[in-house]
Amino acid sequence: MAIDDITQKVSDRYARAAATGEQMCCPTGYDFADLKSFVPEEVLTISYGCGTPAGLNTVQSGETVLDIGSGGGIDCFEAARRVGPTGRVIGIDMTDTMLEIARRNAPIVAGNLGYATSNIEFRKGMADVMPVEDASVDLIISNCVINLAPDKRKVFREMYRVIKPGGRFTISDIVSDQVVPQYLVHDAAKWGDCLSGALQVQDYIGGMVDAGFRAVHQIKSTPWQSIDGIHFLSVTLTGYKFPAIVGEKASSYATLRGPFSSVTDELGQRYERGVPQRIDGPSTQLLQSEPLRSLFLLGPTPVTLAATDPRWCAIHPEQKPCVWQGAYAILTGPIISAEDDDHHQYYRGVPLEICSKTLQVLTQEAYRPHFTIYQRASAAVDGTEVACSPTGGCC
Repeated sequence: MAIDDITQKVSDRYARAAATGEQMCCPTGYDFADLKSFVPEEVLTISYGCGTPAGLNTVQSGETVLDIGSGGGIDCFEAARRVGPTGRVIGIDMTDTMLEIARRNAPIVAGNLGYATSNIEFRKGMADVMPVEDASVDLIISNCVINLAPDKRKVFREMYRVIKPGGRFTISDIVSDQVVPQYLVHDAAKWGDCLSGALQVQDYIGGMVDAGFRAVHQIKSTPWQSIDGIHFLSVTLTGYKFPAIVGEKASSYATLRGPFSSVTDELGQRYERGVPQRIDGPSTQLLQSEPLRSLFLLGPTPVTLAATDPRWCAIHPEQKPCVWQGAYAILTGPIISAEDDDHHQYYRGVPLEICSKTLQVLTQEAYRPHFTIYQRASAAVDGTEVACSPTGGCC
């Protein structure tokens, strides 16, 4: 199917939904009881998405926020409340019907929020050619829209272009655990259902890193549905456009605390737990970012950690038989690969089947933020207990 055909069919589908009130099948998670206090019912009935990127306390007062695929405006209106009257919100959408509804309700929302004038502007445009100035946005949000774009890497490059140095994105979208086959890619109806255009997790995150974003990581994830053995997940991701490093930075050192026994960061640098490593300015900037700093000790002098040090973090599986029950783990943290204490190798975005003991490890607090866990088994598995490796490690 040609790119122009995909774009037109998706636009027509959402225009029809806006006109008829058709319910699009996506897991939204909106708090409608709260939103009803200031968002008109007309907007709430046509609100589609797979997350709540504007409602995760990522929007700060006074910021400029861009919503890619703003639809009827629900996420823009939530962002407008959070940035306050001194902030600014820009929504872009390709569907005239959606833009008409959003623009009509913008002054109503402003009045409900007590603002003298609306702080929202809705523009017609495409995600891969955004009508937005370079380096003009503090935060990009998007809710189940980028998967509808035929060329997602172009969208990621556009995002990087319009975000200010030091800015960030928080987007919710549908991704897949396997490559979507051609018979689904060319199914027009499933494009509108947020299925045919879904990228594998590794390609989605990898495209963002290739565009220039760093410390890309998962905020939350939810299994959505399975079609012909392909599992689709709703994920919310955040990443950063770091400012340029000015001047020479003093040398610093990083020591991996854990819980991983080793990790490789987005710059290709590998770290072993407890072993100090000298790092340069870009690595320091990366490891100081919010999603990574808890994994490391950073400072001007090298620090070696022993297993007896309270700062050392390790979580070992119970030494007992395990059961295979259909659980899979996908590394979605801000690192490209990692190893645990039983030598499981995790690669970001790549599913790995895990036994019951590894599942128990990865759901512990130290590991949980870095993984998406889901079930591939279509029914309950009555698995028998099996022995782990002869050396006593996990499967």
